[in-house]
Amino acid sequence: MRTSPKSGRNLSRFRDQFLESPDPVNPMPTQQTNRLISRRNFNTAIATSAILKSGTCSAQDQIESKTNWIDAHAHVWHPDTERYPISRNYKIEDMQPKSFTEKELISHCKPAGVNRIVLIQMSFYEYDHRYMEEVMRANPNRFSGVSLIDWNQRRLQAEVKKHRRAGMRGFRMHSRGDAGRWPSDANVRKLWSLAADYDLAICPLINPEDLEHIESLCKQFPKTKVVIDHFARIGVGGQIDEDRIQLLCRLANHPQTHVKTSAFYALGKGKPPYLDLLPMIQRIVNAYGAERLMWASDCPYQVQAPHTYQDSLDLINKHANFLSTDDKTAILSSTAEKIFF
Repeated sequence: MRTSPKSGRNLSRFRDQFLESPDPVNPMPTQQTNRLISRRNFNTAIATSAILKSGTCSAQDQIESKTNWIDAHAHVWHPDTERYPISRNYKIEDMQPKSFTEKELISHCKPAGVNRIVLIQMSFYEYDHRYMEEVMRANPNRFSGVSLIDWNQRRLQAEVKKHRRAGMRGFRMHSRGDAGRWPSDANVRKLWSLAADYDLAICPLINPEDLEHIESLCKQFPKTKVVIDHFARIGVGGQIDEDRIQLLCRLANHPQTHVKTSAFYALGKGKPPYLDLLPMIQRIVNAYGAERLMWASDCPYQVQAPHTYQDSLDLINKHANFLSTDDKTAILSSTAEKIFF
């Protein structure tokens, strides 16, 4: 589909946003399962059983028709800034698009067979999680959450427990050039220790050069679950470098590390159907195993023209021919379920 000049400018803006990472917020030094089988799952199992008995569908048909996927990374925000005020560090003009509520998100997810979503706290709200928590409380079987936390505060343990009670399953850490200090920072070390104690994941949004610092923390805290966002941004500049892939693959030596296969719109050529990303994905699968990878859209940025939600899902579900049916199920569902639900 031909992109209009206006939509082309929009696409450039959203790609620049990913490069500059406006969506996460790093706490600044001066700032503060038992798994239940739902009726839907039961019905899905019955339908799958019928397909298998009929012998009329291939394994690929079965995997593409399944409707219980998990999007491990999406953002939501509300246009009512009086009810849900944004941080003083942001302007209303920074909210692009102006609105992306949970209903708007679900309108993309549901047709694609994505029934559960991990919400990532949006930077516009910084440490005010009211909107995300309201969404999670209203939809307890659909949403999980990853929050932002000020790890420099005195009552860190109490704050971690508070987030856990609110249904959060992890904390996002964003490097703003300071990741080199993390391994020796007493507050960061305490957060990683508490995350292991309370079964919460650490989700770093980092650049490839920061991977060695995450590796150092993984060595210090081998029980802490770690989920690397967006391939550690390998390919953001358009070039997928072999040495950077090796750094990410090396982190697989730590069994609690995981990787989000996500933000396809911003990596490599950044053009659907994103086939240029498949060799990198295959390398990561070989290093980690599919059971430690999880697919995510990074909405709303993934649904800005000319990109679509289905484009992102199809890269794993239809184009990654090196993945088995079980691999796809792991990447599209079971890994994220294990960590975030």
